[in-house]
Amino acid sequence: MNDLIGKKTILIVEDDPNIQEALRYSLEKEQYNLILASDGNQAVELSREFSPDLIILDIMLPGIDGLEVCQAVRTDNDVPIIMLTAKSEEIDRVLGLELGANDYITKPFSMRELIARIKVQLRQATTKDRIGDSHKSSILNSRGLEIDTHAHVAKLHGNKLDLRPREFNLITFLMRNKGKALSRYQILEALWDKDYIGDTRTVDVHIRWLRRKVEINPDKPLRIVTVRGIGYRFDG
Repeated sequence: MNDLIGKKTILIVEDDPNIQEALRYSLEKEQYNLILASDGNQAVELSREFSPDLIILDIMLPGIDGLEVCQAVRTDNDVPIIMLTAKSEEIDRVLGLELGANDYITKPFSMRELIARIKVQLRQATTKDRIGDSHKSSILNSRGLEIDTHAHVAKLHGNKLDLRPREFNLITFLMRNKGKALSRYQILEALWDKDYIGDTRTVDVHIRWLRRKVEINPDKPLRIVTVRGIGYRFDG
C-alpha cells in the first residue's frame, strides 16, 4: 500500500538482524517505503496485506523457507521478487527462478548492485507491453493458440491461458517471429530492460513455464522448439 507521494514499497524478508538493518538503512536513503519481515509465514501475510511493489527475499528463513514464500506469493500476484541466498550452488538459484523469482543475488553482495537490480525490476514492472505495435495486427493465431495483444488475452483452443506479463510478452514475441531461430540474447534484448543485470538462464526458465501452458507434452515441445547452440524457434 503505497503512500500518496508515490514512493515504492519494498518488503524485506531477512532473519539476520544485521543484514536486515543494512538493507533498511540503504533503501531508506533511496526513498523507498519499507516493510520488514523476519520469517517466511510473516512474509506471506505482509505481502498479502500491503501488496508491496517489490520483495527482497532471503532463501534461508525460519518457518517456511524463501522458496516456499516465493511460491505462495506467486499464487496471488506478479510482484517482482529478488532472492538473497548464501548458497553458491546453481540449483538453488535456478529453482528460485522456476518458482517465480525475477532475479537473485548471492551473499555477500554489493549494496550498490542490489539497488541497481531493484531499480531494474521496478522499472520493468511499470513498463507497458513493449512488444505491441499499433501498425501490427493485434490478433495472432497459430493452430488453436490465439493472442490478442490489445486486450492482453491469450487463448488455447478457446480456453483462456493464465499467463504472467512476461510470459505473454514472450509468446507474443515468438509468434511475431514464427519460423526464426532466436538467440537467448535476442530475446533478452527484446523483452528485458536494457539495463537488466542477470544471465540468459532466465530466458530458459520462462520458456519452460510457457511450454507447460501451450504444449501438449512440454517435454517434447512442438510449438516452442529448442534450436541447439542458438536458442528457440516458434513453429506453431
